[in-house]
Amino acid sequence: MAVLLSRIKVMLFLLFLPCFCSGQPAPPPLRFSIFLDPSNMVYLRWDHDKQELMTFELQVHTTGWVAFGFSPHGELPGSDIVIGGVFPNGSIYFSVS
Repeated sequence: MAVLLSRIKVMLFLLFLPCFCSGQPAPPPLRFSIFLDPSNMVYLRWDHDKQELMTFELQVHTTGWVAFGFSPHGELPGSDIVIGGVFPNGSIYFSVS
């Protein structure tokens, strides 16, 4: 992914990431994309396959963490939330709730 520095300016989260070390082929390009904010600091790319498996890539200008939620009604209650970030020592955390 990216070199992790003590002060992260840009963080790239791939919510679906194939294991490149296993020799698997790279996934096809993601066909859909949109900036989610007027400052163009949150960029979402996504696609789906024939079995409707969704692949998401979220690129965010941040100082160390990001949260992303999915909801059938656009509200927090009942939503699925993904939270990830980088600790000061450079290790990455990722949680789904």
